[in-house]
Amino acid sequence: MKRFTIFICLFICSATSLFAQKRAFTLEDLYRIQGIGDPQISPEGDRIAFTVTKYNLREGTQNTNIWMMQADGSDPRQMTRSDQSDGHPRWSPDGTTLMFLSSRNDDSQIWLLPVTGGEPYKLTDISTSISDPIWTADGKSIVFASEVFPEYGAVDSLNKRDLESMEEGPVHAHMADELLYRHWTSWDDGLKIHTLIIDVDSGEMRDLTPGPYHAPRFSLGNRGFQVSPDSKELCVVSDHSADPWSSTNADLWVTPLDGGEYINITADNAAYDGDPLYSPNGQYIAYRKQLIPRYEADRFRLAIYDRETQTHRILTEPFDYWVEDFRWSPDSKTIYFIATVQGHLPLYSVDIRSGNITLVLDVKTINNFEISPDGKWMAITRRSIGEPTSLVRVQTDGKDLKRLEFFNETLENEVDIRPAEEMWVEGAEGHPVHVYIIKPHDFDPTKKYPTIMNIHGGPQSLWLDSFRGDWQVYPGAGYVLVLPNPHGSTGYGQDYTSAISKDWGGRVYEDIMKVTDAVSELPYVDADRMGAMGWSYGGYMMMWLQGHTDRFKAMACMMGVYDLKSKYGATEELWFPEWDLGGQPWNSEYYEKWSPSNFVENFQTPCLVITGELDYRVPYTQSLHFFTDLQKMHVTSRLIVFPNDGHWPNYVRSMPLYYNAHLDWFHKYLGGGSAPWDMTDMIRNRHFVE
Repeated sequence: MKRFTIFICLFICSATSLFAQKRAFTLEDLYRIQGIGDPQISPEGDRIAFTVTKYNLREGTQNTNIWMMQADGSDPRQMTRSDQSDGHPRWSPDGTTLMFLSSRNDDSQIWLLPVTGGEPYKLTDISTSISDPIWTADGKSIVFASEVFPEYGAVDSLNKRDLESMEEGPVHAHMADELLYRHWTSWDDGLKIHTLIIDVDSGEMRDLTPGPYHAPRFSLGNRGFQVSPDSKELCVVSDHSADPWSSTNADLWVTPLDGGEYINITADNAAYDGDPLYSPNGQYIAYRKQLIPRYEADRFRLAIYDRETQTHRILTEPFDYWVEDFRWSPDSKTIYFIATVQGHLPLYSVDIRSGNITLVLDVKTINNFEISPDGKWMAITRRSIGEPTSLVRVQTDGKDLKRLEFFNETLENEVDIRPAEEMWVEGAEGHPVHVYIIKPHDFDPTKKYPTIMNIHGGPQSLWLDSFRGDWQVYPGAGYVLVLPNPHGSTGYGQDYTSAISKDWGGRVYEDIMKVTDAVSELPYVDADRMGAMGWSYGGYMMMWLQGHTDRFKAMACMMGVYDLKSKYGATEELWFPEWDLGGQPWNSEYYEKWSPSNFVENFQTPCLVITGELDYRVPYTQSLHFFTDLQKMHVTSRLIVFPNDGHWPNYVRSMPLYYNAHLDWFHKYLGGGSAPWDMTDMIRNRHFVE
């Protein structure tokens, strides 16, 4: 027993010594991390294609290339070497060709790469970017989405010369005759997203979804269309509502691939139906479903449509969490899916006959996954707060997890990437609030540290146990970082999520203040040096805190909602405020009740304000209005506007300044680590200081 005790002591001391040798994580380290993503298993199951993204902080550039390895992780090889990004690799059904998207010399186009050798060659050359291309199962065609001018004929409108002629000349203007005239970061200008098909041999293209509608419907990362296993039918997500700017009613439409009737198979549901995926045997279409019309944060359920009986069935109704993504087993008997559950994205399976749901694997956050053709194993990308994304292999029963690549191993061994601890705090109405805490580099429990609380956006979203840049940059600079999931967060039951609607400044504010009380009592937190930051709804909460508390010494507000009435008239997706604030400004009291702009006289906390001119979701004038009021109240404040960015600033061109600005601001008022670069030099000279 004594020898065993000594061994344990030596092991712990050695591990502690090794851990202590790692240096603090810096902003430059963030851009040394290579992004691993989009694993695709070959039809034979013997190889995995995936993407690797590298960043150049000094030049403000990033580049993605395609790699391939054997299914056991051996023989990794770089397949593309363009100085422009290559991504979205997809195997041809016979396994001889990798189709991918590349931005070489123009907008994103489809390229084909012979796997056995040879140069990649371009398949498409059209005027607008291509997204989400997939092979038909017979390997003869590729189906993709792109923007077109429907009234001119979809294929004809893709001619590059036609588009170039429109851009020439002295007149530049936008025109609209109805709402939703702009979306996210771009103007509509008569363009509609359509689904097209191209013959691989001849290059002939056809529009599969003609008409004055988006088909697929605009989305950020969801699956908009699929082709049946017999290559005869297209299923596409589209909204034909009379008022798509106020409607969440996406439907599944099917049409023969060679032309024919266009049929809505979810017409009986006035809420969202989307993300279709045919079963391998062709009998079913699995999809995600919501039940409450015009409520974008209703619970996402997993449902299936039986093509023979033309009936629908929800598989996850007893499961009180959002289904995020899913894949069929090769035998069409089981669906694997990931879901948001208490700060994690674990993997589950559901038997489509019995409806039994089983937890398969919980490795903090699963980004994406693919199932092998034999159904025995999966390729998964996963991450946690203390671990950058890695590619792993695991059996479909969740056993024998194995990491397959080590692109970030050198950095992981060199730098202290901080893990998270968890705590639960009693919040509003006695409901427990889940909180992640990240302690700083070289943490000493006898010291007190400045602390930053970060409020997430959405607001129906959550902080996951997943790697993010600011969650390492700030602890690396000496700050304790606090990440609460207050009311409105997903992953804690739908009632908890729904509680924020019509209560924007109520329960969430109470949750945050109770978390602030609890954190301030931790022995290593300096209660006199606490700051707060937030993005989108989190930015709104910074604005709300300005008018309701003086607990924080400094704040940082990004892309925040300030004046609810004026924001309603300038945003694009009106269904969101109409549900969450109970109607329109002229018939709902909540726009007035919960507007931070009504509490200007209480403003006093120094505040950094950041926004982007191309943010059409939360127009940047909201931040200008907030900054003006701060200045008129003589509150120390700073405004930073990114002219070329929207709601999400560019990761490598704009986010370094974003992070640096936060460090500069919080160092000034909380006394943590200083910013690596001088802000004046960054703005005026538009470069990073060596």
